[in-house]
Amino acid sequence: MTDPNKRPDDMARINTPELAQAFIDEQIDLIKKQVGDKKVLLALSGGVDSSVVAALLIKAIGQNLVCVHVNHGLLRKGEPEMVCKVFRDELNANLIYVDATDRFLDLLAGVTDPEQKRHIIGEEFIKVFAEEAAKLEGISFLAQGTIYPDILESEQGIKAHHNVGGLPPELDFELVEPVKLLYKDEVRVVGKALGLPDNMVFRQPFPGPGLGVRCPGAITRDRLEAVRESDAILREEFEKAGLAGKVWQYFTVVPDFKSTGIKDGKRAFEWLCIVRAINTVDVVEVTVEPIDYELMCHITDRITHEVKGINRVLYDYTPKPTGTVEYE
Repeated sequence: MTDPNKRPDDMARINTPELAQAFIDEQIDLIKKQVGDKKVLLALSGGVDSSVVAALLIKAIGQNLVCVHVNHGLLRKGEPEMVCKVFRDELNANLIYVDATDRFLDLLAGVTDPEQKRHIIGEEFIKVFAEEAAKLEGISFLAQGTIYPDILESEQGIKAHHNVGGLPPELDFELVEPVKLLYKDEVRVVGKALGLPDNMVFRQPFPGPGLGVRCPGAITRDRLEAVRESDAILREEFEKAGLAGKVWQYFTVVPDFKSTGIKDGKRAFEWLCIVRAINTVDVVEVTVEPIDYELMCHITDRITHEVKGINRVLYDYTPKPTGTVEYE
């Protein structure tokens, strides 16, 4: 008997629109056979994996897919709106939007330990998702954006296989995992073929705890907003400079540290903003992208003048090792 979690040796790499379409057609048939007329629940983050799974399921079962998008207040600027626009407005998805910002930020108030922050965010996300699931009737399946590297890593004991770890018993549904034998690059090709927008298909890697790990120390709403606004400026300027598709990951960090500066001729005791732009193949080793000096000056000027509470911008030249990708 063949292992359903093992990619067949003769499976062609999906690298063309034609191969992607063949995969989509095959999965739609398989989903219909597995699910029938029953309902499927999906936690839709806006990342490429869950977005591709959502688009596939919408094509297969339409309104019988129930998507839950939880906004924990730690997403990048414009992301919750983009998820709602693409899935609710354009794909006519059965989408439940939950704004749990206050709930998460109140729990995180005063918490400085990075692991404790991650634990609170992960645990509360599952609670919110379970609460929404409990309000629904007739759910028989849980869809997940598991991809093949997740399976390989779980077999090697690197991390647990299921995307939503530690699910409570009431969420113990049969799984629907249509992209579980695909690599990340294949998922992107399929996403393009499904008509998802480029900023979703080619979205940078983004940590589960979101901007929470880019706001080192105890998260405050004003500093979190400074991270969100500075990140938006950086992404906008990288896009304009043609770096969006060339640099693997780029983001800003605003630590809980202030320095003296001058704004409007007056002393300004404000935060500093760190810019990080990196390239990698396997994330085991990471190199730093050399940013054009003029571009960096322009980004610095915009961040220090447009983002409230920031008077200084630094560029992180640390590779991995010794520095990790994220700060927490």
